[in-house]
Amino acid sequence: MLAIIGGSGLSRLSSLNIQRREIVRTPYGEPSGPIIFGQLCNQPVMFLARHGYGHTIPPHLVNYRANFWALHNAGATAILSVASVGGIRADLVPGTLVVPHQIIDYTWGRISTFFERADAPVHHIDFTHPYDQILRQRILEAAQRAGETMIDGAVYATTQGPRLETAAEIVRLERDGADVVGMTGMPEAALARELQLPYAAINVVANFAAGKGDSANGIAFDDIESVLQDAMARVRTVLEHICTC
Repeated sequence: MLAIIGGSGLSRLSSLNIQRREIVRTPYGEPSGPIIFGQLCNQPVMFLARHGYGHTIPPHLVNYRANFWALHNAGATAILSVASVGGIRADLVPGTLVVPHQIIDYTWGRISTFFERADAPVHHIDFTHPYDQILRQRILEAAQRAGETMIDGAVYATTQGPRLETAAEIVRLERDGADVVGMTGMPEAALARELQLPYAAINVVANFAAGKGDSANGIAFDDIESVLQDAMARVRTVLEHICTC
């Protein structure tokens, strides 16, 4: 069963035919909220709001392990993340939909593994390609069927948050090869890999990153809401086509 994790701008799926909500207890604490089970275009899916259903949990305090353990335990066979990002690359303007293919992790202090107990064996995962290629292709093909433009490939820089970045930090990220910047891509991708769950993402460019484009002198938060409202409607259309493929 496909699990969808919604981020900023997608705390619910309006087209989801909800069947039940389930509160899942995990060995890692409380998930961000109950898992919603339902049908999207007659296909069973589960949905979880990353930041809580009232958008009250900042990115650095999300219990990523509990979220992923709960989804895995509830029967998820793949996870699709939806997250808003800042655009670093010049062509990734606000409102652009992107399917990233690589990650650079700049976070610190986040627990990024299920194998942390003293008696747990050392466990390494191959993380050469952090996103599942088959699920990425499924997203891209669904976008094509939906008539939505989706950029294939971007390097996602994960920063700690909750503050946004300085212009100098964005210059550094760009120099490192990053195309977009967000705060939740890690440890999600690594935890999914440890659970052997295919994981891919749809990134919605909510604004130019600090110092870029019309964010050269600062980020206009008032503009972000309208961008996300329009873009997330397009994301919902893509999700519906994913479930009808």
